[in-house]
Amino acid sequence: MVRALPDDGKRYEVLDGELFVTPVPSADHQEALIVLFRTLDPYVREHRIGHLMLSPADIEFSPKRLVQPDLFVAPLVEGKRPRKWRDVHGLVLAVEGLSPSTARADRQVKSKIYMDEDVGEYWIVDLDARVFERWRKDESRPEILAEALGWQPRADVPPLEIELVAYFAKVLAD
Repeated sequence: MVRALPDDGKRYEVLDGELFVTPVPSADHQEALIVLFRTLDPYVREHRIGHLMLSPADIEFSPKRLVQPDLFVAPLVEGKRPRKWRDVHGLVLAVEGLSPSTARADRQVKSKIYMDEDVGEYWIVDLDARVFERWRKDESRPEILAEALGWQPRADVPPLEIELVAYFAKVLAD
């Protein structure tokens, strides 16, 4: 039913059966995602981790769980990028940019959904605090990272190291 709602510029998600509507993100929020996309994309491509994508997207885990992560890595489908949203059956990585209107859902509801759905890692980018919150399966609390973030989605690839102080400086530069 959520797909029948009007295309009015808002994002519609179904979080454990509840409709969740978010407004258009801020310019800083979008810049944070663009900078992160540019950081992740070469690594994801080189090591064939999956396919890096930005929302809007319709990732449907079940009829009661349709999410639109701000940025995500979808697994490849027969060695190629997914061509349709229904081809995405799981996520390697999900990222949300934190905003006042989404903080509760991102931290409480989406973290549970992403972990229940075996998403490899879930990151929340908190621009105000200049930290990343990293959620991993079977952990009840996120790891709070302010200096560096290392990501190694598979044991057979070297980790990607993201220097977070430099990342936030680039995002928030005038």
